[in-house]
Amino acid sequence: MNNPGAEHVPEPNPEPSNFRPRIGVLALQGDFAAHARALEEAGAVATEVRKPAELDGLDGLILPGGESTTFLKFLERDAFLESLQRFVEQKPAFGTCAGCILLAKHVSRPAQESLAVMDISVERNAYGRQIDSAIQTGETKLPGGPLEMVYIRAPRIVSVGPGVEVLAERDGFPVLVRQGRLLAATFHPELSNDDRVHRFFVNIVRASRAPLT
Repeated sequence: MNNPGAEHVPEPNPEPSNFRPRIGVLALQGDFAAHARALEEAGAVATEVRKPAELDGLDGLILPGGESTTFLKFLERDAFLESLQRFVEQKPAFGTCAGCILLAKHVSRPAQESLAVMDISVERNAYGRQIDSAIQTGETKLPGGPLEMVYIRAPRIVSVGPGVEVLAERDGFPVLVRQGRLLAATFHPELSNDDRVHRFFVNIVRASRAPLT
């Protein structure tokens, strides 16, 4: 469901284009290697994150797909969840599929703990089991025309707050949303040949931090 009251947030300024932000990928489960490749192609320096200390010095972070409850079990170790909470409250983060669930303020079917930093409500596994996975093409506010979207046991964003911009939809429900320096997708952009979503996030990270001189 769209959010016509949300203020449009223009695409971030990618300048300076030679600045390669250092972006981590939470490498606990999911196809984190595909995210890392997409980030490198989009102009970032990608690094895999498996320990809280590896968050230090990052300009941004991707929380990939997987199983959100399993993520939480991994994050209970070594105060990882607390370190991750501090990071996403201060720096750009992009959650895909299970990562979207972790960023959401409200999680249902069933309810579970989350980082609760993005003003969205999410239902888990709303589109069925693994066998119900799908590849669709849909309109998006990102430049470049229709966007390929790969869904695997996807959650559904059922509502968004007034500060959240909907960038793409599926069947009337948001599938790509942005709130300031936070980005979330219910699909897997790392499994598509279309790299616009990763480039968009890299530009968000670039805009959030001036290059060192």
